[in-house]
Amino acid sequence: MKKLLSLFTLERRPVKGLLSFEYALLGYIAITLVILLFLYTRIESPETMIWGRLRVVALTAALWAVYRLLPCRFTLLCRVLLQLAMLSWWYPETYEFNCVLPNLDHLFASWEQSLFGCQPSLLFSRHFSHPIVSELMCLGYVSYYPMIVAIAIYYYFMRPEKFVSAANIILTSFFLYYIIYILVPVAGPQYYYPAIGMDAVEAGHFTSVGTYFATHTEALATPGWQSGFFYDMVRAAHDAGERPTAAFPSSHVGVSTIVMLLAWRARSRSLILGLLPLYILLCLSTVYIYAHYAIDVLGGWISAVIFYFALIGIEKTKRAPCR
Repeated sequence: MKKLLSLFTLERRPVKGLLSFEYALLGYIAITLVILLFLYTRIESPETMIWGRLRVVALTAALWAVYRLLPCRFTLLCRVLLQLAMLSWWYPETYEFNCVLPNLDHLFASWEQSLFGCQPSLLFSRHFSHPIVSELMCLGYVSYYPMIVAIAIYYYFMRPEKFVSAANIILTSFFLYYIIYILVPVAGPQYYYPAIGMDAVEAGHFTSVGTYFATHTEALATPGWQSGFFYDMVRAAHDAGERPTAAFPSSHVGVSTIVMLLAWRARSRSLILGLLPLYILLCLSTVYIYAHYAIDVLGGWISAVIFYFALIGIEKTKRAPCR
């Protein structure tokens, strides 16, 4: 009961201005607004996208005002939850930008072929088609958001002094990934392979499809055991909001790697051991279900380390006393 009441205890020294991830949000809005204005006549509904940004700013300002009136851990949590919830709104927007930019899958598939001598995303599920393997892969993939929730809950209750820092690292990383997705239009194997035909893929011939995905969203069926419980969850998630966008680098791999780094930062052995099996399965599953090329996974690992330590470094610089 005391812990519950502490959520509503007024803070003695509340943060007066915006939080770091809210500044990151404004930066993301500014950058994407500039890109939007450049592509204004080519994007289908630019006015809707602009008004959407204004609404997000208004909601952010409203929750800031509520926090200033009632500065407590609960209203602080609401500020974080709003931005986490809005990620599902920002993600589909990357597709709107990708529709008017030339697709780059042919380059990534060619690099994949040169690096591995094959297409790992095509062969993985073929060689490991057993129902148990399929379900483990699908379990890993659907563990993405639960892992994020788990680390957020842990920091909120067990490391409250680091909660805002953890939220900033996660949210800012998402915004950075979304900018990359806008500027680097890659749809991933599940969309690119059927676009050029499986015969071409098998032969290692990867052609440019230009803006093909502006009018085509056909995807390969998710491989694996189609009667599986977690398979159904993956298919439902795909049908609900997946689009031919955001393949490189894999944010599933990137953000889950950041989650593991935050677990390491928390020095919680039980948290690390609890998340580690899901993390390993998740990294493998992104290739298994055709969502990503293997180099997308490599890009996810590298970008996650860069984002994490860069944001930690910026945080330490802000805290350092001026001399």
